[in-house]
Amino acid sequence: MKFDRNTILGLVILGALFFGYFYYTNQEQMALNKARAREQFVKDSIARVNGPKKDTLAIRRDSLTSDSATRAINAGTFQQSAGGTEQLVTLENDLIRVTFTTKGGQPKMVELKKYKGPDSSLVKLAGSNFNKLSYTINTAANRSAQTGDLFFSKIDSVTNADKSKTISFTLQSSDSASAGTAITHSYTIKPDDYMIGLDVKMNGADKLLTQGIMNLNWQYAAAQQESDVSFEKQNTQIGYVEDGEFDYHTIGRRSSKTFDKNVKWVGVRQRFFFSLIVAKDNFASGKMDWTVPADSMKTIVESTTNLRVQFPVASSATQSFSLYYGPSDYHLLRKYDLQLDKLVNLGQGMYAFVRPLNRFVILPIFDFMKSIGGSYGIAILLLTLFIRLLISPLTYSSYLSGAKMKALRPEIATLKAKFGEDQQAMSMEQMKLFREAGVNPLGGCIPALLQIPIFFALYSFFNSQIGLRGASFLWANDLSAFDEVIKWGDVPVLSFLLGHHLSMFTITAVITSFLISLYSMSMTPDQNNPMLKYMPYIFPVFMLFIFNRLPSALTWYYTVSNLITLALQFVIQNYIIDHDKILVQIAENRKKPKAKSKWAERMEQMQEQQKRMKDAQQKNKK
Repeated sequence: MKFDRNTILGLVILGALFFGYFYYTNQEQMALNKARAREQFVKDSIARVNGPKKDTLAIRRDSLTSDSATRAINAGTFQQSAGGTEQLVTLENDLIRVTFTTKGGQPKMVELKKYKGPDSSLVKLAGSNFNKLSYTINTAANRSAQTGDLFFSKIDSVTNADKSKTISFTLQSSDSASAGTAITHSYTIKPDDYMIGLDVKMNGADKLLTQGIMNLNWQYAAAQQESDVSFEKQNTQIGYVEDGEFDYHTIGRRSSKTFDKNVKWVGVRQRFFFSLIVAKDNFASGKMDWTVPADSMKTIVESTTNLRVQFPVASSATQSFSLYYGPSDYHLLRKYDLQLDKLVNLGQGMYAFVRPLNRFVILPIFDFMKSIGGSYGIAILLLTLFIRLLISPLTYSSYLSGAKMKALRPEIATLKAKFGEDQQAMSMEQMKLFREAGVNPLGGCIPALLQIPIFFALYSFFNSQIGLRGASFLWANDLSAFDEVIKWGDVPVLSFLLGHHLSMFTITAVITSFLISLYSMSMTPDQNNPMLKYMPYIFPVFMLFIFNRLPSALTWYYTVSNLITLALQFVIQNYIIDHDKILVQIAENRKKPKAKSKWAERMEQMQEQQKRMKDAQQKNKK
């Protein structure tokens, strides 16, 4: 990379995109903070209204007794199921362990056997009391109850011929007049699969549901799974497929979504984990609301989804659903053919243009490099080598352009001495000099501009690559997060600029960038503009504040890329490019007749017009 005027232009554009991205993420963080403040305000208001009063214990006891009596009355023909002792039953395969509860006949907790949380225990999804899968049923004339409040006392389990396992929970009417009315929830887990099948079978469906409509309530609380809760919230989204089209919302940007058309699935994707509910025959409509709790709650988002399901209006009816609790893995989600993979952030929003690059180039190459490299750190190194090899023709062209610019230094210096402060005349003559010598002044900035989409593609890729989670390399314990080699407490200015740590991979990236700047400036014509002169030294410092919060995988990639750049610069400039031959080539180019391009003609016309206007202004002043 050569830091001539046009290379600086490329770097300025890159810097502008950096600022744009981090402004965008900062806006998301502000939205998250507002959502948390709003949620806290509501909770505080409720707490004040429901604060301690006289005889609180007695009131609470009376309230519980009243609630129990109300539930028994509302349970109608299922009165015997209104109370009971909760039983827990476990079903598992090699990937997940699901704990079911007889209260509501629903999952109570899902553990992922191949992933560990911040406390080194297995990752737990849907493990809080907030989580619920329930719907309203008619229990008697003018009475209704939520299945989540009733106890499914009958439990059956079976191992199927395909080695899948099914467990069933049945809610049976205790009224003789309604004999045979029952609801059965059957859950099936296949070997090596995160998707859980759910069949809801109703005997007496025409009585249990009004006009065959089930109003399904799915509540889900996404527990914190990563060390940096703020960054995890920035990378958490609500996703769905409505009327066959995929869409998503970042949790801090809005707090609800109404579905007016058929919905195939809705779900919550954290940075690396995904939970969702799928309807085999689609949900007819619905609404999803979510709140973002305070960071201290260690919960990323709490969502409540109400979905309308149309059952056949018959005495016996069944609807099938699926529940997914597992990793947000692109390859895995793509196998389900439900557009689930689109929620994996390989490029979204203003950076959606890098998604094809990630999907068709970076991802397959990285998978291959991982297969031959063994560790993820080595795979990143090999990926970097491949990318640099891919753009090497442009890199060589850039260095060749820089060598030609260096060969013209004496003549550029002569022009500066001749025209002094007259920058317009200097620019016009310099353009003529470049054209006569056959030098492309834009040749140095092309590789810098080309690396912009590559950088943002890798930023999205490394943020979403679950394989990096917990993968150690050198001093980094987790390549999906920054490496905290140096830590400090809450130091006001320092914490605002850098956070509470200093990443070693960030330091290596900044140092190698600074060395590139030093070497490049030694090969570049002198700059009169102080901004252009010092920009190459400012840019590495600018990187320090940005890169310190990024995943180690990305800063490791940048370090390797910089080391390759330094090696290429030295080898190409000293052993490949023949500077004497360049001088001969420039001399030959000057002998050839020059045909001006339309762009060059327009540029010269514009410069000449500006020069005439400037001369006229100076004459008027005299």
